[in-house]
Amino acid sequence: MMRRALALARRGIGRTSPNPAVGCVIVRDGVIVGEGWHRKAGTPHAEAHALRQAAGQARGADVYVTLEPCSHYGKTPPCADALVAAGVARVFVGMVDPNPKVCGRGIGRLEAAGIEVTTGLLENESHFLNEPFIKHVTTGMPFVILKSALTLDGKTATSSGDSRWITNEKSRHYVHRLRAAVDAVMVGIGTVLADDPQLTVRIPRGRDPLRVVVDSTLRLPGTARMLSQESTSATLVATISGDEARCALLCSAGAEVVRCASRDGQVDLKDLLTRLGARGVQSVLLEGGSTLAGEALRAGLIDKFVLFYAPKLLGGEGGVGLFGGQSVMRMDEAFRLKTGAVRRFGDDIMVEAYPEEACLPG
Repeated sequence: MMRRALALARRGIGRTSPNPAVGCVIVRDGVIVGEGWHRKAGTPHAEAHALRQAAGQARGADVYVTLEPCSHYGKTPPCADALVAAGVARVFVGMVDPNPKVCGRGIGRLEAAGIEVTTGLLENESHFLNEPFIKHVTTGMPFVILKSALTLDGKTATSSGDSRWITNEKSRHYVHRLRAAVDAVMVGIGTVLADDPQLTVRIPRGRDPLRVVVDSTLRLPGTARMLSQESTSATLVATISGDEARCALLCSAGAEVVRCASRDGQVDLKDLLTRLGARGVQSVLLEGGSTLAGEALRAGLIDKFVLFYAPKLLGGEGGVGLFGGQSVMRMDEAFRLKTGAVRRFGDDIMVEAYPEEACLPG
């Protein structure tokens, strides 16, 4: 039943931010009588949908919910109070809500009403479901995912800069699903000047994320496609430049320019991510290029790696690697990762990995 609740919760990914994705199943006498998921921020939570479907059958029933029921008033009433009012008998919780506004208070309300509560059922899977929410609500920083397509010899482009296409259509379709699930997609100015990307989501019902361009010296042209397309999302340009004329030009073209702290003559990525977190951005997808990826890696800012390997070889010297800048000198200094999911998209192989110290999902 908890696996069913997790499956329901996944339907809300990409639509619930700044709230978590949550699923709920209500069971009576071994039969599901109500189920629901949080569909969009500002709308009823998963428990409310499930209770509405269960109606009177919720009394004496068991409830399976992926995250601790909320205990405070926001845009909707507390779910813990709704479960108490419905007279449920037992509640099984995937994980305690790390939000300081909740964090055990919802469970406390249920237990005070005589409802039996069990926590930690499929806890790792529940944690994995809401990685961005958990990091943001506990640190104020976004969850950063590095995505890249590579040949089997580790190249992201040829020596001439050609990168279309390394991976197949199935892999590229999945990337659009990734974009639709995050709050922001980030690229360096080099990628924009080379590819003039739109950074939009091209799948049905996909939501465009905020587009962030790291552009220390304001080289982004006012004619860039991402500035002229029809999109519900905005473009933010992060810079350290004080060129007011360039800033005015980009603002008139529809961009927002944010001046960040400087680190070694470039945008300080930690400062930029702190600013994004402060404006409610919970998740960032890094899509290129090698300079940006290298700086983020060495600064310890990447929380998850999603790497697509295609059965191709460029061969020989040259070509563009995943990370720019100076590599470590010794193998024992290498950045160590733990492998998570491995999936196939046709002939392509996708590998998810986390920094070694991270908690591996599943």
